[in-house]
Amino acid sequence: MQTADFIDMFAEFGPVTVRRMFGGHGIYHQGRIIALHAFDEVWLKADAQTAPEFAAAGSRQWVYEGKGKPALMPYWSIPDAALDDPAEFAEWARKADAASRRAEMSKKIKPSPQPS
Repeated sequence: MQTADFIDMFAEFGPVTVRRMFGGHGIYHQGRIIALHAFDEVWLKADAQTAPEFAAAGSRQWVYEGKGKPALMPYWSIPDAALDDPAEFAEWARKADAASRRAEMSKKIKPSPQPS
């Protein structure tokens, strides 16, 4: 896929930028990564709040073999119902954006170090 393909795919959701990474692409909205293109597939970001929704919609979580055991990535395949429906896809992209926002906030809010 080319950059223009990703921009078209996310058009109903909103503007995205695309950067090459790890032999694939990172797809960003407002500077936050919301999706990846890897292994000829687009994977949307999810978290503990949205992963059950992706699973219920029949999506697959990106898993790879790492250090002798499966490593679960926070990215899920696009639900089949959203593949040919731009409005439906935009809803899932909004879920990915919300997961990315929550991840960003959790990084900003770190507990203060405890005095020794």
